[in-house]
Amino acid sequence: MEKEKKVLIKCRGIILDNGKLLAVKHPGYPANLVALPGGHLEWGEDPKECLSREIIEELGVKPEIGKLLYVNTFAHEDGRHYVEFFFEVTNGNEYHNLEKLTRSHAHEITEIVWVNPSDNIIVLPRGFGEDFKRGKVISDEVRYIKD
Repeated sequence: MEKEKKVLIKCRGIILDNGKLLAVKHPGYPANLVALPGGHLEWGEDPKECLSREIIEELGVKPEIGKLLYVNTFAHEDGRHYVEFFFEVTNGNEYHNLEKLTRSHAHEITEIVWVNPSDNIIVLPRGFGEDFKRGKVISDEVRYIKD
């Protein structure tokens, strides 16, 4: 019997401050692997509303959401196909000392890290992570990744 196929939408924030990228580790991730904060779009929710809700839940700061920078798509063998929207968050300087803030979904992440482009850390999705390491994240056009 073929597995039921689902398309799921996620929204993620690109939070930069002084050349560093805010990233999160999820339970079960290897030590050198991180992702961008964000999460699943709920039924009837606008993508920017989703990102705002997810960032507040996970990090405790209301994001100032800028432009759409990336769209990523990938499929899992279990029948889930993801489409992710990556938005610029323009108030990156407000995301320091997050441990002191109220974060209702802090349990979803094991660590918050500020990544330098030169760090030996893999930022997912890899296509985005490579752009970050080359200093090419901010652009006037939306970039598409299939990771």
